[in-house]
Amino acid sequence: MSKHLKSIPKFTSETEEQEFWESHDSSDYLDWDSAQSVVLTNLKPTTKTISLRLPQHLLDSIKLAANARDVPYQSLIKIWLQEKAQSQS
Repeated sequence: MSKHLKSIPKFTSETEEQEFWESHDSSDYLDWDSAQSVVLTNLKPTTKTISLRLPQHLLDSIKLAANARDVPYQSLIKIWLQEKAQSQS
């Protein structure tokens, strides 16, 4: 049994649209059972700053390796972490 869906009105501004959706149930306008997942490939991933204490000799070694590859050492650390995380799965 298919539910009759209401048509979504045309909005003149984003504010008007926001006010509309705050006071209306989207399931009256959209069939969420037939919704499909999408991957938004061009979104920049959210980053979080962390504090990481390393022995000085290790940090010096990482900086030397990064310099040899002509990349910032923080970027090299991220690359290595990503590679290791992918190899674990």
